[in-house]
Amino acid sequence: MTKILENTFRAVNIGLVNEIMMICDKLGLSVWEVIDAASTKPYGFMPFYPGPGLGGHCIPIDPHYLSWKMKSLNFPARFIELAGEINSHMPDFTVNKIMRTLNQHKKSINGSKILILGVTYKANVSDMRESPALDVIHLLQQMGADVSFHDPYVSKIIVGSHVLKSRPYSTQMLRQSDVVVITTAHSVFNPKEILEHSDLVIDTRNMLRGLKADHLVRL
Repeated sequence: MTKILENTFRAVNIGLVNEIMMICDKLGLSVWEVIDAASTKPYGFMPFYPGPGLGGHCIPIDPHYLSWKMKSLNFPARFIELAGEINSHMPDFTVNKIMRTLNQHKKSINGSKILILGVTYKANVSDMRESPALDVIHLLQQMGADVSFHDPYVSKIIVGSHVLKSRPYSTQMLRQSDVVVITTAHSVFNPKEILEHSDLVIDTRNMLRGLKADHLVRL
Protein backbone atom coordinates (compact mmCIF):
# COMPACT_ATOMS: atom_id res chain seq x y z
CA MET A 1 0.00 0.00 0.00
CA THR A 2 2.91 2.35 0.74
CA LYS A 3 4.36 1.75 -2.72
CA ILE A 4 0.96 2.24 -4.34
CA LEU A 5 0.49 5.54 -2.48
CA GLU A 6 3.85 6.81 -3.73
CA ASN A 7 3.10 5.72 -7.31
CA THR A 8 -0.40 7.18 -7.16
CA PHE A 9 0.91 10.49 -5.81
CA ARG A 10 3.10 10.82 -8.89
CA ALA A 11 0.44 9.58 -11.31
CA VAL A 12 -2.14 12.05 -10.02
CA ASN A 13 0.26 15.00 -10.04
CA ILE A 14 1.49 14.15 -13.53
CA GLY A 15 -2.14 13.90 -14.62
CA LEU A 16 -2.78 17.36 -13.12
CA VAL A 17 0.18 18.98 -14.87
CA ASN A 18 -0.72 17.25 -18.16
CA GLU A 19 -4.18 18.77 -17.93
CA ILE A 20 -2.68 22.18 -17.08
CA MET A 21 -0.46 21.78 -20.15
CA MET A 22 -3.53 21.17 -22.35
CA ILE A 23 -5.21 24.22 -20.81
CA CYS A 24 -2.10 26.33 -21.50
CA ASP A 25 -2.09 25.02 -25.08
CA LYS A 26 -5.65 26.29 -25.53
CA LEU A 27 -4.77 29.66 -23.97
CA GLY A 28 -1.53 30.14 -25.92
CA LEU A 29 0.64 30.00 -22.81
CA SER A 30 3.87 28.15 -22.04
CA VAL A 31 3.24 25.52 -19.38
CA TRP A 32 7.01 25.32 -18.81
CA GLU A 33 7.17 29.01 -17.86
CA VAL A 34 4.11 28.58 -15.64
CA ILE A 35 5.71 25.65 -13.79
CA ASP A 36 8.99 27.55 -13.38
CA ALA A 37 7.15 30.53 -11.92
CA ALA A 38 5.08 28.38 -9.55
CA SER A 39 8.29 26.64 -8.42
CA THR A 40 9.59 29.92 -6.97
CA LYS A 41 7.16 29.48 -4.05
CA PRO A 42 9.38 28.31 -1.17
CA TYR A 43 6.83 25.83 0.25
CA GLY A 44 3.68 23.96 -0.70
CA PHE A 45 4.52 23.33 -4.36
CA MET A 46 6.41 20.43 -5.91
CA PRO A 47 7.07 20.70 -9.66
CA PHE A 48 5.92 17.90 -11.95
CA TYR A 49 6.31 18.08 -15.71
CA PRO A 50 4.10 17.15 -18.67
CA GLY A 51 5.11 14.77 -21.43
CA PRO A 52 3.87 12.51 -24.22
CA GLY A 53 2.60 9.91 -21.75
CA LEU A 54 3.57 7.70 -18.83
CA GLY A 55 6.03 4.82 -19.01
CA GLY A 56 7.79 2.32 -16.81
CA HIS A 57 6.47 -0.58 -14.77
CA CYS A 58 5.17 1.36 -11.74
CA ILE A 59 3.29 4.62 -12.33
CA PRO A 60 1.18 3.53 -15.35
CA ILE A 61 0.25 0.19 -13.75
CA ASP A 62 0.33 0.00 -9.95
CA PRO A 63 -2.34 2.67 -9.20
CA HIS A 64 -4.77 0.84 -11.50
CA TYR A 65 -4.33 -2.32 -9.48
CA LEU A 66 -5.68 -0.44 -6.48
CA SER A 67 -8.52 0.99 -8.58
CA TRP A 68 -9.42 -2.51 -9.79
CA LYS A 69 -9.32 -3.88 -6.25
CA MET A 70 -11.58 -1.13 -4.94
CA LYS A 71 -14.14 -1.73 -7.70
CA SER A 72 -14.54 -5.24 -6.33
CA LEU A 73 -15.43 -3.61 -3.00
CA ASN A 74 -17.86 -1.18 -4.66
CA PHE A 75 -15.65 1.84 -3.97
CA PRO A 76 -14.69 4.13 -6.90
CA ALA A 77 -11.08 5.37 -6.80
CA ARG A 78 -11.93 8.58 -8.62
CA PHE A 79 -8.58 10.41 -8.45
CA ILE A 80 -6.73 7.37 -9.78
CA GLU A 81 -9.18 6.77 -12.60
CA LEU A 82 -9.26 10.43 -13.68
CA ALA A 83 -5.47 10.70 -13.66
CA GLY A 84 -5.25 7.50 -15.67
CA GLU A 85 -7.72 8.84 -18.21
CA ILE A 86 -5.75 12.06 -18.68
CA ASN A 87 -2.33 10.40 -18.80
CA SER A 88 -3.42 7.70 -21.25
CA HIS A 89 -4.67 10.46 -23.58
CA MET A 90 -1.25 12.11 -23.87
CA PRO A 91 0.02 10.13 -26.91
CA ASP A 92 -3.14 11.19 -28.78
CA PHE A 93 -2.62 14.80 -27.73
CA THR A 94 1.02 14.64 -28.83
CA VAL A 95 0.10 13.31 -32.27
CA ASN A 96 -2.60 15.97 -32.59
CA LYS A 97 0.03 18.60 -31.72
CA ILE A 98 2.31 17.20 -34.44
CA MET A 99 -0.54 17.29 -36.94
CA ARG A 100 -1.50 20.89 -36.05
CA THR A 101 2.11 22.02 -36.24
CA LEU A 102 2.61 20.44 -39.67
CA ASN A 103 -0.64 22.03 -40.88
CA GLN A 104 0.63 25.43 -39.78
CA HIS A 105 3.66 24.81 -42.02
CA LYS A 106 1.38 23.77 -44.93
CA LYS A 107 2.25 20.07 -44.65
CA SER A 108 0.06 17.02 -44.22
CA ILE A 109 0.88 14.39 -41.63
CA ASN A 110 0.11 11.79 -44.30
CA GLY A 111 3.40 11.20 -46.11
CA SER A 112 5.49 13.48 -43.89
CA LYS A 113 8.89 12.20 -42.78
CA ILE A 114 8.77 12.23 -38.99
CA LEU A 115 11.88 11.48 -36.95
CA ILE A 116 11.38 10.40 -33.33
CA LEU A 117 14.33 11.10 -31.02
CA GLY A 118 14.29 8.74 -28.05
CA VAL A 119 11.91 5.82 -27.57
CA THR A 120 12.66 4.69 -24.01
CA TYR A 121 10.25 5.67 -21.27
CA LYS A 122 12.80 7.92 -19.53
CA ALA A 123 16.16 9.47 -20.25
CA ASN A 124 19.50 7.65 -20.26
CA VAL A 125 18.15 4.10 -19.90
CA SER A 126 17.30 1.30 -22.32
CA ASP A 127 13.99 0.45 -20.61
CA MET A 128 11.08 0.30 -23.07
CA ARG A 129 8.35 -0.79 -20.68
CA GLU A 130 5.08 1.06 -21.37
CA SER A 131 6.98 3.72 -23.33
CA PRO A 132 4.58 6.35 -24.70
CA ALA A 133 6.86 6.84 -27.73
CA LEU A 134 5.64 3.49 -29.08
CA ASP A 135 2.03 4.69 -28.91
CA VAL A 136 2.99 7.95 -30.61
CA ILE A 137 4.75 6.07 -33.42
CA HIS A 138 1.83 3.68 -33.87
CA LEU A 139 -0.68 6.54 -34.10
CA LEU A 140 1.53 8.40 -36.60
CA GLN A 141 1.83 5.29 -38.76
CA GLN A 142 -1.95 4.87 -38.74
CA MET A 143 -2.22 8.43 -40.08
CA GLY A 144 0.13 7.64 -42.97
CA ALA A 145 3.31 9.25 -41.67
CA ASP A 146 6.73 7.97 -42.71
CA VAL A 147 8.16 7.40 -39.21
CA SER A 148 11.76 6.62 -38.27
CA PHE A 149 13.59 6.86 -34.97
CA HIS A 150 16.98 7.27 -33.36
CA ASP A 151 17.82 6.11 -29.86
CA PRO A 152 21.38 5.39 -28.68
CA TYR A 153 20.05 2.85 -26.16
CA VAL A 154 17.69 0.89 -28.44
CA SER A 155 18.65 -0.94 -31.65
CA LYS A 156 15.15 -1.80 -32.86
CA ILE A 157 11.50 -1.68 -31.87
CA ILE A 158 8.34 -3.51 -32.92
CA VAL A 159 5.27 -1.34 -33.41
CA GLY A 160 2.23 -3.26 -34.57
CA SER A 161 3.44 -5.34 -37.50
CA HIS A 162 6.39 -3.03 -38.22
CA VAL A 163 9.99 -3.56 -37.16
CA LEU A 164 11.92 -0.30 -37.03
CA LYS A 165 15.68 -0.08 -36.61
CA SER A 166 17.33 2.88 -34.93
CA ARG A 167 18.89 5.14 -37.55
CA PRO A 168 22.53 6.14 -37.05
CA TYR A 169 22.68 9.70 -35.80
CA SER A 170 23.73 12.39 -38.27
CA THR A 171 22.87 15.98 -39.04
CA GLN A 172 21.79 14.78 -42.49
CA MET A 173 19.15 12.61 -40.80
CA LEU A 174 17.80 15.73 -39.11
CA ARG A 175 17.76 17.74 -42.34
CA GLN A 176 15.96 14.97 -44.25
CA SER A 177 13.01 15.01 -41.82
CA ASP A 178 9.92 17.18 -42.16
CA VAL A 179 9.69 17.29 -38.36
CA VAL A 180 11.88 16.05 -35.51
CA VAL A 181 9.96 15.03 -32.38
CA ILE A 182 11.85 14.70 -29.10
CA THR A 183 10.09 12.11 -26.95
CA THR A 184 12.97 11.18 -24.62
CA ALA A 185 15.53 13.71 -23.40
CA HIS A 186 18.70 11.59 -23.48
CA SER A 187 21.68 13.62 -22.26
CA VAL A 188 23.75 12.56 -25.29
CA PHE A 189 21.46 14.57 -27.57
CA ASN A 190 22.87 17.95 -28.57
CA PRO A 191 20.01 20.48 -28.29
CA LYS A 192 21.71 23.26 -30.28
CA GLU A 193 22.71 20.87 -33.08
CA ILE A 194 19.22 19.41 -33.28
CA LEU A 195 17.70 22.87 -33.52
CA GLU A 196 20.24 24.12 -36.06
CA HIS A 197 19.86 21.25 -38.54
CA SER A 198 16.12 20.56 -38.31
CA ASP A 199 13.44 22.30 -40.35
CA LEU A 200 10.90 21.83 -37.56
CA VAL A 201 11.30 20.56 -33.98
CA ILE A 202 8.58 19.51 -31.52
CA ASP A 203 10.01 19.14 -28.02
CA THR A 204 7.75 17.12 -25.71
CA ARG A 205 10.27 17.11 -22.82
CA ASN A 206 11.55 20.71 -22.80
CA MET A 207 15.00 19.35 -23.61
CA LEU A 208 15.70 22.52 -25.60
CA ARG A 209 15.13 24.61 -22.51
CA GLY A 210 16.52 28.13 -22.91
CA LEU A 211 16.61 27.95 -26.72
CA LYS A 212 14.26 29.91 -28.95
CA ALA A 213 13.53 29.66 -32.66
CA ASP A 214 10.55 30.11 -34.96
CA HIS A 215 10.74 26.44 -35.94
CA LEU A 216 10.79 25.19 -32.32
CA VAL A 217 7.48 24.07 -30.80
CA ARG A 218 7.10 22.82 -27.23
CA LEU A 219 4.39 20.52 -25.96
